[in-house]
Amino acid sequence: MSETKNRRVAAQHDADARHPHHHDQEDPMKKNNAFPTGTTWTGTVSVDDTALAVTDTGGPGTPVVYLNGQFATQGYWRRVISELGPGWRHITYDERARGKSMRSADYSFEAAVRDVDAVLAARGVDRALVVGWSYGAFVGAHWAARNPGRALGAVLVDGAQPYDWLDEAMEQRIRKLFRRMGWFLPLLRPTGLTPKMNARQMADTNIELGRLARERELAPVLDDITVPVRYVVASGASLGSKGDEQEQIRAALDAVAARNPNIEVAAKVASNHDAILKKDYAAVAEAVREVAALDGDAH
Repeated sequence: MSETKNRRVAAQHDADARHPHHHDQEDPMKKNNAFPTGTTWTGTVSVDDTALAVTDTGGPGTPVVYLNGQFATQGYWRRVISELGPGWRHITYDERARGKSMRSADYSFEAAVRDVDAVLAARGVDRALVVGWSYGAFVGAHWAARNPGRALGAVLVDGAQPYDWLDEAMEQRIRKLFRRMGWFLPLLRPTGLTPKMNARQMADTNIELGRLARERELAPVLDDITVPVRYVVASGASLGSKGDEQEQIRAALDAVAARNPNIEVAAKVASNHDAILKKDYAAVAEAVREVAALDGDAH
């Protein structure tokens, strides 16, 4: 296999050809030095038929729960957490079959939203600020809309933008892509770079996200949000996207912000979708501070 193809197969986790979410290929689970010591708790939270690997730094600071990219792990937030510092209570976890979490029979989006509640309940947290990247931004938007009394606010990082990018041809393209990757993905599992899911399950979750991203599906969710929301958006293309497709998707936020005064674009940063948490973590942290300050919990 050529170096170019090898890189593409290994990287195309949270992806389809139109709206890919390639993730930084370092192993973040080995680099948790951003988490403060002392009161930090690490363990598993049982929910439904699975167990989620969770890290909670504890302490009296504002609780912030971080929601990962579709096939990413909790360690990708370490730069944001380090930038914010120990004055906050940072709660991260791996989604079902990702990272150190166990497999499940249910990888649906609704399960992902329920798991936010399960983690917060297990850690004794009633109200929290949600921060989500990519797939996690969709989860954060839905959770904030459904829980106005529990959400301190939300920071959505280059995701949860209503745009109709999925059609029948794209769906078939996604399924074909993951079928072709099926033989290779298990080889990467020991590295933590791929989930404990088969190719069909990965394709299904990607297609479900495309359906949820449609204007008629996502726009009403965003319109219903009554807590402060700040978007941090990337620039340019993402792996597999063509031309200005990514910018067209991001432009959909203009109409969202015009309809809902609780929603603003806090920053548009130079890095692309794939590198935003690595290169523009400071902008994400600043958006968290801004949302917390609106709730009266400024640090």
